[in-house]
Amino acid sequence: MPEADRPQELPARLLTDPEMLHACRVRDFARVFRLVKTRAGIYPSMIARRCELTPSRVGEVIAGRRQLLHMDVVERIADGLRIPGHMLGLARRSWETPQALVVTEREAPQEPEPDQQTPASLPGPDVDSILALATRTSLSTATLEAFRSSIEDYWRRDDQHGGEALRPAIVGQLRYVVGLLKESRPPSIQNGLYGIAAELARLTGWTYFDARQYNQARAYFTEALQLAKESDDRQFMANVLACMSLQATYQDKPADSLAFVTAAQDQARSALGTTPRVLSMLSMREAFAHATLGNRDSTHRAIGEAHCHFEQIGASDPDPSWVNYFDEPKLIVDTGIAHGRLGEAATAEPLIADALRREDRTNQRGRAFHAFWLARTQLDQGKLDQACDTATQALVPASAVASERVSGHLREFYDQLAPHRQEPVALAFEARLRELLPPVSGSLHP
Repeated sequence: MPEADRPQELPARLLTDPEMLHACRVRDFARVFRLVKTRAGIYPSMIARRCELTPSRVGEVIAGRRQLLHMDVVERIADGLRIPGHMLGLARRSWETPQALVVTEREAPQEPEPDQQTPASLPGPDVDSILALATRTSLSTATLEAFRSSIEDYWRRDDQHGGEALRPAIVGQLRYVVGLLKESRPPSIQNGLYGIAAELARLTGWTYFDARQYNQARAYFTEALQLAKESDDRQFMANVLACMSLQATYQDKPADSLAFVTAAQDQARSALGTTPRVLSMLSMREAFAHATLGNRDSTHRAIGEAHCHFEQIGASDPDPSWVNYFDEPKLIVDTGIAHGRLGEAATAEPLIADALRREDRTNQRGRAFHAFWLARTQLDQGKLDQACDTATQALVPASAVASERVSGHLREFYDQLAPHRQEPVALAFEARLRELLPPVSGSLHP
């Protein structure tokens, strides 16, 4: 980054001021922004630009009408205002290390020219790929079903354990299928391959999204869109755009979220045979976008449309396999979360609790997400004992899955618990947190 484009450093006297230290420690961004304005001359419009927030949102924070809890937003504030990571309970930021101390990866050594290579007694590692060029791969509908079965297994294992360990296998299979697309095949087989490649690309993007590596996620989601477009699978294009909409809500970019889900609904409506279950899922994603924007009436309307579409689902509907997860418990829990995003905790709590009781217990990540959401709605209503009990139970599935998004939900609840940190039930929750998730708790506790 050119020197002129780098954010200015905050004065040392501000970074060491006890009031600033305390405001950062408890993530009181209303006070942080006011101190930055009065002590460093960085006005709200500049704060908004440097932290990638809207001026109105910064104004609401300063006025005490909005809290900033998402970890992605906290990280943008740290980087935009140059607040050292440890002051906000974050890992050391990349810009805190002087450039001279940054370790750069060494370039991979170049392969010697063919005539310089030492003859080997065994075949080289690329023999299989060379032979594949000379052998036309025979595919049938049974082969396509085998691919689809493996994708379903990837999704199941992703729900149970997270996608980090699966990603190399998924990417390898994606590249293999993309290679198969280069050969001429009957249209039914070719279209099937495009659909499989699109789903593998979406799944890869999902694993990066779950790891909060958003640039890589968007790249694979975009590849999935391109592959689905090749076979004119507009329902699947709608599905990918819905994933991108959800990612935008996590990045605190609600306008992008609404744009993506609107495009998804346009694709779904233009497709032949789009099922009510797909339309219901898309309406719920729209509700999430409106709730993140604070549009109460639009959120309630989208929730109503989601339920209306869901009631029209028939037993013989030709639902795509990728939407089967959107069952009644998922509809109910998402309805509760949408109300929770609006601050309607009393409405959200019984919905999320009911869905949790009915949810598949093998879906560790989903149960952890939803339990932390339930705990937050309980805490919003002043039910401290119930909230800590719910969050403590959520630590069990959270410890079973490798997911940065789960860690983010845990951190958000932990931050929300700050005013009650000395209460016995909160201390018991922290003790259990340290027992089950020592790496996460180490990043949360001062």
